[in-house]
Amino acid sequence: MTTITLSFDNGPDPDVTPQVLDSLRRHDLQATFFVLGDKLRDRRGLCERAHAEGHWIGNHTFNHLVPLGMSAETGIAAGEIARTEALIGDLAHERRFFRPFGGGGLLDQRLLNREALAHLQSESYTCVLWNVIPEDWMHPEGWVERALALCFAREHALIVLHDLPTGAMKQLDRFIAGARDRGASFQQDFPANCVPIERGRLMSPIDGYVTDLAA
Repeated sequence: MTTITLSFDNGPDPDVTPQVLDSLRRHDLQATFFVLGDKLRDRRGLCERAHAEGHWIGNHTFNHLVPLGMSAETGIAAGEIARTEALIGDLAHERRFFRPFGGGGLLDQRLLNREALAHLQSESYTCVLWNVIPEDWMHPEGWVERALALCFAREHALIVLHDLPTGAMKQLDRFIAGARDRGASFQQDFPANCVPIERGRLMSPIDGYVTDLAA
């Protein structure tokens, strides 16, 4: 049987995030929202609602402009993480979730540089990756079928969706219902093979996600 963990990146959005929260409440599901500090700054109330409804809030850098593994200037990578965590404040989970980005959902050395890795370890973050990218931002009408196929190819799928104003999240109810109709269960916690760092400790090899820029 397939288990699915839902996560949402790049919010919060004033229109879409409430829509996603309403869908999750209808289906009695909890997810994790990996937020951008630049958006959280003026929209913290949306994250407060998500937190109050049992969802986890994670860090997805401050502005999401350059993958941390492509940043060679000292201080940028650690600052992207630290500034956002400060804004998350008391909404943070005790495990301090952080998700890097690489552009298009690719898992490669663009995710982190050595400075970012050192910061995640010294500040006891939990790094959360993914194993299902249905490209909802590119296919807002047609991502559901792709997502279902990718999820059911795995025992435990950690899917990345986006609470962005693309129209894609209008299909979230259909995805959840379709997954349940096929026998999937949902859980909030992540598959272990998507968590290479747990509270600052390396849990699996990390070199494939780290460039030597800013070493």
